[in-house]
Amino acid sequence: MSARTLPLLFLNLGGEMLYILDQRLRAQSIPGEKARKDEWTDVDRKRVMNDIISTMFNRKFMEELFKPQDLYSKKALRTVYDRLAHASIMRLNQASMDKLYDLMTMAFKYQVLLCPRPRDILLVTFNHLDAIKDFISDSPGILNQVDETFRRLIETYSCLSDGEFQLIRQTLLIFFQDMHIRVSIFLKDKVQNSNGRFVLPISGAVPWGTEVPGLIRIFNHKGVEVKRAEFTTAGNYVTPQREGSFELYGDRVLKLGTNMYSVTRPVETHVSGSSKSLASQAKENIAPNPLAKEELNFLARLLGGLDIQKPAGGESGFRLNLFTTDEEEEHAAKTRPEELSYKVINIEATQEPGRRAELSRILGELDVAEPRPGSAEKGEDLLALMDGL
Repeated sequence: MSARTLPLLFLNLGGEMLYILDQRLRAQSIPGEKARKDEWTDVDRKRVMNDIISTMFNRKFMEELFKPQDLYSKKALRTVYDRLAHASIMRLNQASMDKLYDLMTMAFKYQVLLCPRPRDILLVTFNHLDAIKDFISDSPGILNQVDETFRRLIETYSCLSDGEFQLIRQTLLIFFQDMHIRVSIFLKDKVQNSNGRFVLPISGAVPWGTEVPGLIRIFNHKGVEVKRAEFTTAGNYVTPQREGSFELYGDRVLKLGTNMYSVTRPVETHVSGSSKSLASQAKENIAPNPLAKEELNFLARLLGGLDIQKPAGGESGFRLNLFTTDEEEEHAAKTRPEELSYKVINIEATQEPGRRAELSRILGELDVAEPRPGSAEKGEDLLALMDGL
């Protein structure tokens, strides 16, 4: 697995999250002069987007994120997005948060599958960041935060070889391999089957730097071409006009990673009926995870960098519903399989004697083996890290 995958995964999933939230906030917003106190306005939408993006691109948070490290479990990353989505006045209940995360992951999975070259995953990331910059174009301070991350991406990834990008792509595909959630947009566009698996095209532009298939060249032992033969291909291929820009500004050419919600249309999700998929995800929850303790340290470091904005004074948070009606949201919360739901673990570490019991309970939920003799010191370090949550 690649130790350079986590920043790309986080930024692309975060970009998809912002696309969805912006679309839903626009759909539910009311003109300011007509809105009641408990209704969304465009001012509220901008505030939510600014708060989340500012938190997402926090300098301390990015420094932790870009440190070389292995990917962690879906549970660990899901906890980060739960915290991030609530970094403003917006509040999502469990069903809407589940749906949001499903949409994020399936969209980015499709983009990774369609990338012509492994290196183009970086262009997909740049497309997400370009769109994020448009969201906060009137906030220079936050814009500088995004540009700083942009430069960090260029510095970190521009020097990597094609082989290293291939390893990053494989790491991402391993992360997504058991996720087969049906999304209405993909089903209507016929790019996803009823079992939640994607349909990959056999036509289109070939990767930059390659030729359209259909010609076989034969060389002799001296490396001189001696014969050519043509063959018929099943698809219709074209050569790309130019390579996408890997600079801070420029034409990315590749459209993967752009906002597919810019045109209003429903974005329902359905859990695939595949018993294999359900069993795989249930197995993830049951099987002991030897990295769970490291994941807790990882979350403590990452979440410690998230400066969550709490509603000031008596101001209450606005609830956002990602479903068409409240009834649909309630039904989804009741019918969603337990093994596919994630729980946010709230950790309150204190100096009281009961804190070790609290840690044991948390570690038990994450399937961590009991600490061996002599490991108390590490437990204390872990609790100290959690004090900042």
